Amino acid sequence: MVVKSSHSIVAIVPAAGVGSRMKADKPKQYLTIGEYTVLEHTVFKLLTHPRVSKVVIAITEGDPYFPNLVIATHPDVVRVVGGSERADSVLSGLQYVQQHLSSEWVMVHDAARPCVREADLNTLIEVSQVHEVGGILASPVRDTMKRANGNNNIEHTVDREALWHALTPQMFRTTLLTRTLSEALAAGAIITDEASALEWAGFHPALVQGSADNIKITQPEDLALAEFYLERNKG
Repeated sequence: MVVKSSHSIVAIVPAAGVGSRMKADKPKQYLTIGEYTVLEHTVFKLLTHPRVSKVVIAITEGDPYFPNLVIATHPDVVRVVGGSERADSVLSGLQYVQQHLSSEWVMVHDAARPCVREADLNTLIEVSQVHEVGGILASPVRDTMKRANGNNNIEHTVDREALWHALTPQMFRTTLLTRTLSEALAAGAIITDEASALEWAGFHPALVQGSADNIKITQPEDLALAEFYLERNKG
């Protein structure tokens, strides 16, 4: 049994996406790894952390898969209706948190990242809560980066120094993220992750180095890799 801290954090998981690149007969979050779906693995990882009190999952209205999952009846899992874009789903989750839960902090985590490590969650929480804005898990770019031209030929090499891959979770104060995300969407800003909404508003979130095996399942081959990482990191 996980003993929850009194200074709890709510996790929001946007899970209304279709995931067409997987070329599967169902959204990628409902593909299985062993006994459970990708979404269940992800939610279990979050719920087993002593600082995470609730997981708010934003899914498509009328989703036929979610009601059949083990987590659908979990007392610490809340379902809200997601939107057409990730940012809309996150905002739906944030509005629920503000209306029904008293949590100063939220962490937003991709449904298709089941391999996040508890140690990385610990570091993210520790750094974010002493930062003026909050922070995101991220991984330094290791490969040589190329900029393509219109013909998909190399235009030039991009300096990879100070470049990072944005990962999740991304952790911010509930009121700040709700306000900036709402304002950014109303202004028609392009929001690709939660940090980009904060950046749009002029804030500078912290980059917290996380493990490179915190992969996002996007392509068919990612499923086997995620299964390998989950098995390797058990315990």
